[in-house]
Order: sequence, then C-alpha cells, then structure tokens
Amino acid sequence: MNNIIQNLEPLKDRLRNHSLYSSIKDIDDLKIFSNAHVYAVWDFMSLLKFLQIKLTSTSLPWFPIRNTTTAKLINEIVAGEETDEDQNGRPISHFEMYIDSIEEFGLNTEEILSNINSLNNLESIEEDIDKLVIKDYVKDFLKFTFSVIRRGNVHEVASVFTFGREDLIPDMFIPLIEGINAKNNHLNKLIYYFKRHIEVDGDMHGPMSMEMLSFLCNNDPAKIADSSSVSEKALIARISLWDGIENDIKLRKNNYEKV
Repeated sequence: MNNIIQNLEPLKDRLRNHSLYSSIKDIDDLKIFSNAHVYAVWDFMSLLKFLQIKLTSTSLPWFPIRNTTTAKLINEIVAGEETDEDQNGRPISHFEMYIDSIEEFGLNTEEILSNINSLNNLESIEEDIDKLVIKDYVKDFLKFTFSVIRRGNVHEVASVFTFGREDLIPDMFIPLIEGINAKNNHLNKLIYYFKRHIEVDGDMHGPMSMEMLSFLCNNDPAKIADSSSVSEKALIARISLWDGIENDIKLRKNNYEKV
C-alpha cells in the first residue's frame, strides 16, 4: 500500500495544486463547477453500494461475513453518506444535501435530477450516459466509474474508492466558497456540506479504507498491480474533470469580456 501511495503522489500533487481552485471567483463560476461536480457526488454512492453488497452481509437468510472490520467500515460510511443530518437535524444523504446547497444559490437542478434518474440500468449505463446532454468531460468521468463497477473486481472498486476520491479536495474549496459567501451569495448550505464531508470522513475512514484494501489485495502481486493501475486512472479522471470545468469557467469569462 505504501508503494501505491508513493506512486500516486505526483497525481495527488496535481490535484492539490490544480489551478481550478483559483479560477472560481464568483457565483457564476461556482454554478459551472457545481453543475459538473454534482455527478461526482452522485456516482460515489454507487462505488460505496457495490462495496456494501460485496463486503457486508446482504443475503437472506443472513450469515456472518469474513472480515467484520471491513464490514464495519463500509456500514459506517453508508450510514454517514446515505443518512447524515443537515443543518436542521433532518436525516439526509450527502447527495441530497449537495442538491439542496446548490439550489440555495440559484442553480436549477431539474435537468441534473432527470439525468440521474434516467441512469437506472447498470447493463446499459455507459450507453445511457452517452445520451445525456452534459459535457463530454462529465460523461467520461461517469463512464470510468461505472466501467470499474461493471468489471466487478472488488479490489479495483475499493482502490477507486480509497485513492480516487481525494479527501484533500473539500479543504481546497472551503476558503474560496467562504470568500464568495462574504458577498451575501447564500452559500451557507454548501459550506456546511463541505465541512460535514470532512467531519464525517475524518481521519478514521482513510486508515480503515487502507486496511480494507490491504485485506482485499492480500499481498497478491497481480491485485496490487491492478490497484495501482486503476487508482492512477481514477486520479487522472478527476484531473480531467477539473480541467474541463476550469476550461468552461475560462470560456464564460472570455465570452463575457467580448460582450
């Protein structure tokens, strides 16, 4: 695992230092970001649900599972992501929390929800993603996620889950969102979402995820190689998503300057 972490460090550095963060300066930039990022918030849950199915007992009749530590991790994350609490103590998933937060600053989510609701068949999901009227870079991000899920290798899904969803990213966004919010842009729910994301994931889930992945790879050189490869692809997919969003922000500003 340490070798994988070291190999991924250059890509993580690219994410930490991506120029997207400094490109988001106002509410219109934030709308462009959220309109794409919302799909990454959503597809994370499919990675998590795959792991829940594979690593916890969901059979009837019930039987004990092989690794209770791994099952505990997944069950805790499911509880935190699917049934957290909003600012008013109302039970809510993090995806729904995100939807509420972007609606607060005026982003219309009807098309987003319609798109997501249309992706209800795992067998044809990549073809269905192609039919959506969304940016190609968002399609590519979603198709990568579901290609890993459809291959069905639990150690690969766990690798994308562990390494591909960068925990440092919420820290990057909180200062810039608070800066935009200082101008009374109604971003309190979005700030709460990112802070809650950090709080719930915390320091515990990262080490537990690593322990889960170590258990699944079980010192098998082939699985470790798979893990390293798919994790690298996951980080590249995230960088490409960030590149696409940043280019759209720059395009909006260029068009605005021409008017």
